[in-house]
Amino acid sequence: MASAWLALGLLIGLCTGLGISWLGQRRLARPQGSSRLLPSVRQLLQWINASPSGWILLDRGGLIRHISPRAERLLQVNAGRSLNGRSFREVYVDQALNSAIAVASCQDRTQRLDLRLGEEEVEVLVVPGSKGWLGVQLQTRRSLEAQLEQQERWVSDVAHELKTPLTALLLVGDSLAGQVNSQNARMVERLQRELLRLQELVGDLLELSRLENITPGATARSGEVVLPELVEQVWQGLRPLADQRGVALELEPAPSLALQADRSRLHRAVLNLLDNALRYSPDGGAITVAIEERSGWLQLRVSDQGPGLSEEDLDHMFERFYRGDPSRVRSPRTGSGLGLPIVQQIAATHGGRIQAFNHPKGGAVLELTLPLGQT
Repeated sequence: MASAWLALGLLIGLCTGLGISWLGQRRLARPQGSSRLLPSVRQLLQWINASPSGWILLDRGGLIRHISPRAERLLQVNAGRSLNGRSFREVYVDQALNSAIAVASCQDRTQRLDLRLGEEEVEVLVVPGSKGWLGVQLQTRRSLEAQLEQQERWVSDVAHELKTPLTALLLVGDSLAGQVNSQNARMVERLQRELLRLQELVGDLLELSRLENITPGATARSGEVVLPELVEQVWQGLRPLADQRGVALELEPAPSLALQADRSRLHRAVLNLLDNALRYSPDGGAITVAIEERSGWLQLRVSDQGPGLSEEDLDHMFERFYRGDPSRVRSPRTGSGLGLPIVQQIAATHGGRIQAFNHPKGGAVLELTLPLGQT
């Protein structure tokens, strides 16, 4: 699916940048300069046609400029006639789909809906592009389920293959620790530390893979969670590390409103946020947590007194394995580089979001926003 999204983005960007007329044009303009590094429009269309998803590209007037064979089959439109240049509303009369297209065009926001096409249940995404262009993706539920099952099997295999030897190596490390002398003590200590780090990395990778396979809003173990209570509980687990460096938690007065969430995963999200703040907090500093209700949403803000976030941090901090400037870290502990991406995925599965910015008075702020109602 990622390659299809990339193809659509590049396609729309190329068509806009080069001023290509889709209607009636047989020859493509030759790309110049840096455009030579990009695939041709013909190549992008070939990739779209080969995608397991159906794709329709519409111009700002709602005219079909490209429809893949897969989309034609799913919509059961006559593949024997040319559909390019025709109004999609006339080719496929469906109120729900045409309404989603109209809303995406007017509001410049992605629209999602489920359709029943014959015996197929299809998920439809209408994605606005530049200059009024729209991309319509049709993905069958059966195809999505097959992809999820395949990835889940892969995750299960990875867990089995990696966890077993890691456990054995940790036992070996513990055995060596009981036989250390002055010459190899530091080496054994380093071995144990790296094995624990590797075990944490494998666990984080598996958790991130599981989270990415959850449909947004579809939390399996939803129950009532009161955020202030959860923050206090999480901090108790971090307190020994915080006390070593004299870092305190300041939890501002907050409404005791319950939201519907997967408690174990929300616990993980809050833990990652507080642990991240602890790493960047100076010795003797404080971590401030504020919780507010705003129009049916709960916002949890975690602020530290560290050096703040650079422009590069703000651009990449939610990417896998990204680590900021080591000189900014105030703790000797290192993370896996997956903590914040996991928080991002947990927020998405609950229908929320996570964002980061610098506090006007210094330090970084991570803000987790979650819906108060049913997810």
